[in-house]
Amino acid sequence: MILLMHQLLLHGAMRQPDKTAFRWVDRNTELTYSEAVEQMERFSGALHYLGIAKRERVTIFAHNSLDYLIAMFACWRIGAIASLVPVQFADDLEYYLDDHQPSVVIYTQEQAEQVSRAAAQVRSVRHLVCMEGAQIGSESLPALLAAGFPTPIDPGNELAITHLSYTAGTSGRPKGVCLMHEPTMKAANCIAERLQLTLEDSSFGATPLSGTYQLVGNLLPSLHRMGTVNIMSNWTPKLGWKAIEDTKATVLVANPLVLSDVMEEAKIRGKIPGALRMGISGGGPVARYFKRSWRDEMAIPLIESYGQSELGGFAALGCPQVEPERRFGAIGPAQPDKEVKIMDAAGKEVPVGQVGEICLRGGFMYGYWGKADKTAEALRGEWLHTGDAGWVDNEGYITVRGRLDEVITVANKTWFPRDIEEAIAEIPGVNYTAVVGIPDARFGQRPIAYVVLQQSRVDLAAMKAAIKEKVDYDISPLSIQKIAELPKTPNGNIAKAQLRALAIRNHKLAVVSENN
Repeated sequence: MILLMHQLLLHGAMRQPDKTAFRWVDRNTELTYSEAVEQMERFSGALHYLGIAKRERVTIFAHNSLDYLIAMFACWRIGAIASLVPVQFADDLEYYLDDHQPSVVIYTQEQAEQVSRAAAQVRSVRHLVCMEGAQIGSESLPALLAAGFPTPIDPGNELAITHLSYTAGTSGRPKGVCLMHEPTMKAANCIAERLQLTLEDSSFGATPLSGTYQLVGNLLPSLHRMGTVNIMSNWTPKLGWKAIEDTKATVLVANPLVLSDVMEEAKIRGKIPGALRMGISGGGPVARYFKRSWRDEMAIPLIESYGQSELGGFAALGCPQVEPERRFGAIGPAQPDKEVKIMDAAGKEVPVGQVGEICLRGGFMYGYWGKADKTAEALRGEWLHTGDAGWVDNEGYITVRGRLDEVITVANKTWFPRDIEEAIAEIPGVNYTAVVGIPDARFGQRPIAYVVLQQSRVDLAAMKAAIKEKVDYDISPLSIQKIAELPKTPNGNIAKAQLRALAIRNHKLAVVSENN
């Protein structure tokens, strides 16, 4: 029988009771494995006292903290479903609560107004629990924990739905992804093995716990090896670099933006954080030039991961070594708990080296909460259809080209936006870039590259000329436009659907202006 998620703490407490399990760097507070088990039991008793039963949803709506971590484990411990909503969703909180119908909402005081307003519109909510103490209409978490209520028997069901988090919302409204203990734990163990983690490792996560990336990249693999998990709430390059150094973190689990911050700070300081032995990237593609820069500046492996909320793990993951440059465009080999194939539109596997949709089976989500039609569409034919275009080489390394619904057809030729984005990103003075297509009578779709610049005085025509020889497309229909900030999802990805809508709106306004 496989360990369940919360049983990782019990496992660690039996073997390494005084080892630090969790550290919250913002408050410089930590819990040993034995202390974490004690806190989990107290929290579980509090939820049981509030009447929470198996499969009921408990919403956690807060920034990263030790209370956040223990709340997750307490839900898993009693068979409830930890339902995580990023704080960036505050304006739409009512939608998310209505979507998964929680019985309890656990929140931080700063979110009180949004929580109270949203919960009042959702009938299922029986209790509000404030992490900092009692408020009007809410329970005090410290008081509930101090009471020492008894805990129920562990349900011990490895196939139970235990975790619900939301997709990034890059195409349409985010959906609640339901994960089970068994496939998620199997995936985490495989990740720990690929990364060669040991109990001496100390992993560091700066992105929100509300995303599955931190669950399967930072939290579960490290606990599998009885390592230490560090979390941070308020990332800045200087404070973040210092925290990585002070905690003697060996593994940094981050998105490309945070990894870039660490690299730039290392340049300023003239050294990398002393114990760091690898960086893990997720949440978005990593450009070849960035991998090259990381190799040259950091001299430690940058390991790219490829996954989705729906996986409860990674489909592909690099190895803990500095790869040769010929592999810089690839993610890495498929994970052993997943069977990965590249398929065409008819569901037939395509030859090695040919682009198709990345599909997999062997362990993934139970489904989308309350969305049977979307679940059936994503899991048709017993395969999870990722919606991503990619290919596999003759060494088994997987390369992702981008989302299928973001592919642009220009004059009957297929464009992958990532090709243009990577070419532009290598130009000095460019911070970020994203390419979208809008309807066009002449070309079918007209590509637009939006760029966020370090300074306004950049010649966009020269930029276009500079990438002409770097891509395999006739870029004459391409326009490059400045933008102050790209729209982002709460997970830090560029919100292409919002950007495309903005591009269409701006184009219509320009046409009206010309006609007038």
